[in-house]
Amino acid sequence: MPRTPLITLITDFGPADHFVGVMKAVILNINPDVQIVDVCHQVNSYDIFDAAFTLAQSYRFFPPDTIHLVVVDPGVGTARRPLLARTIEYKFIAPDNGVLSLIYEREETIEVRHVTSDHYFLNPVSDTFHARDIFAPVAGWLSRGLEADKFGEPVTDYTKFTPPKPKRVSDQLVKGVVLRVDKFGNVITNITPEDVPALFAENPPPFRIIVGQQEITKLNLAYSMGKPSEIFAIVGSSGYVEICTNRGSAAKALNAGRGAEVGVMLGEATAPTP
Repeated sequence: MPRTPLITLITDFGPADHFVGVMKAVILNINPDVQIVDVCHQVNSYDIFDAAFTLAQSYRFFPPDTIHLVVVDPGVGTARRPLLARTIEYKFIAPDNGVLSLIYEREETIEVRHVTSDHYFLNPVSDTFHARDIFAPVAGWLSRGLEADKFGEPVTDYTKFTPPKPKRVSDQLVKGVVLRVDKFGNVITNITPEDVPALFAENPPPFRIIVGQQEITKLNLAYSMGKPSEIFAIVGSSGYVEICTNRGSAAKALNAGRGAEVGVMLGEATAPTP
């Protein structure tokens, strides 16, 4: 039995306006049989990295052939291109502003096309609502089984950025940054267990995780294992080291936001903080 086509949505449109509902209406007018899943509509406004991170954390949990539609588009109405990207298992529709950068990085095989077949768009096309007039219709037609090559020619000069990588300063010190603060105030770093394997060994050495003027010296397996107001580290579901507190905001306690430096110091030796 054929699987019901599936489209996911990630936007910065929020829940208060009509934008998301109209996008769904356009898709359903083209394909009433499609299933639409809202991944997130509260990406930080205009925040391309936040959208890229949200997509990277969610796309691979959906069934093969899912169409991921991402619209965080501060360049709407300009010459930036609408794109259709295709991997072995998924399709992505998004503006050419770097929002697919983490997909480009993680997927070994990817084809990217500039969407130019405007007979699939709604007309007239608004200069301020391409999500309705371009991206949603393309997603709808794609969900009906149209091949990707119907929408435009392949391109290789698409916009992409390189996410910040941890840096090993010495055998004892790894420096990273905060990638994101989630709704609970958990501080998600770009440091993974692979960057500091000794920290996750059977008998780990003493350590300090340094954020600003604060030092964290405890690693827990679950959020609830922390004592009230205690700041501790954990490996979150994203695969990154997070700084947390039980039922509180570590970000507020540490006064740390995205881009803040994070250092992991192994051993007892004194070293400069980041």
